[in-house]
Amino acid sequence: MTEHTKRPGANPGAAASVVTNPHSSVSPREGDVAATDELRRIYEKMRAELAKIIIGQDDVIEEMLICILARGHALLMGVPGLAKTTIVNSLAQVMSLQFSRIQFTPDLMPSDITGTDILQDTDQPGRRQFVFTKGPVFANIILADEINRTPPKTQSALLEAMQEHRVTVAGRFFSLPTPFFVLATQNPIEQEGTYPRPEAQLDRFMFFIHVDYPSHDEERRIARETTGAPPAPLQKLINGEEVTRFQDLVQRVPVPDHIYDTAVALVRRTRPRSEEAPEWLRKWVTWGAGPRAVQYLVRGAKAHAILHGSYLVRMEDLEAVAQPVLTHRILTNFQAQSEGITSTFIVDRLLEENRMEAQRA
Repeated sequence: MTEHTKRPGANPGAAASVVTNPHSSVSPREGDVAATDELRRIYEKMRAELAKIIIGQDDVIEEMLICILARGHALLMGVPGLAKTTIVNSLAQVMSLQFSRIQFTPDLMPSDITGTDILQDTDQPGRRQFVFTKGPVFANIILADEINRTPPKTQSALLEAMQEHRVTVAGRFFSLPTPFFVLATQNPIEQEGTYPRPEAQLDRFMFFIHVDYPSHDEERRIARETTGAPPAPLQKLINGEEVTRFQDLVQRVPVPDHIYDTAVALVRRTRPRSEEAPEWLRKWVTWGAGPRAVQYLVRGAKAHAILHGSYLVRMEDLEAVAQPVLTHRILTNFQAQSEGITSTFIVDRLLEENRMEAQRA
């Protein structure tokens, strides 16, 4: 039996879903309900604290936090001047995490990211040895700014770090700090002098986050509130150990079987050669999403549920993360591009068809 109740800290009008049947496979563990309420309260405090620095961009901040809680990485697309760097730096401050910014340029080398061996003197006269000097990737939150400004060889230096949370130098392994989160940005306007991103690297980003212009009222607030006195310092609300604890909590969020079924069906329908793919999609899509998309859909839905006052994953949580998970994993063909069909449109249509099928059922 599922009991829907209001609880403190939830959005107005939102209901928290608590599974009260102790024999149910989607019941939260003992103690997880209280921890979920704690995370929700911290989330509200973080939003209020970040509002001191960031005006607007609420969806961007939430999607970034979902990625962190789900142990994923994010790729941001937006024109210059939309406070992407400021958002990441501010988020690191309120979570007491070490922040590192890497400016990607055409002459950047892999060792400039991971670090390198440097020959140094020892205590013994006349003897020297190589000592590994850590690169900027050894931090909790990494901002890879304009990642497509550097050749694929250098871009690939992030692959092992993003997937394995370690780097390899001269056959030696060096573990990265925990938690570890990579946020990469790219500019949609300046195409000259850019390099393509390897598909393997692109697939390792959990979310593709679109950063849009602020609204009229938000832009007016930016003009009034950011051109006078310096902003107040940000309060540190949690630390790295607590972030890791909340990541473990998100991993334990219960998921009903029909959510797993919907996630698998949605991803399989993005593949034009799959039997499940609709006819209209096959004429517009060259490649669809892989199995990693299913994992990220479920993990993202768990984090979204817990931030929005639910103790288990609901269908609206899955739909909320479908766009940022699937958009960059669907490769459209020339016909789609000539007709103005984007991967965003394709995901929206797949979600609408899924809702219609659910209503008929």
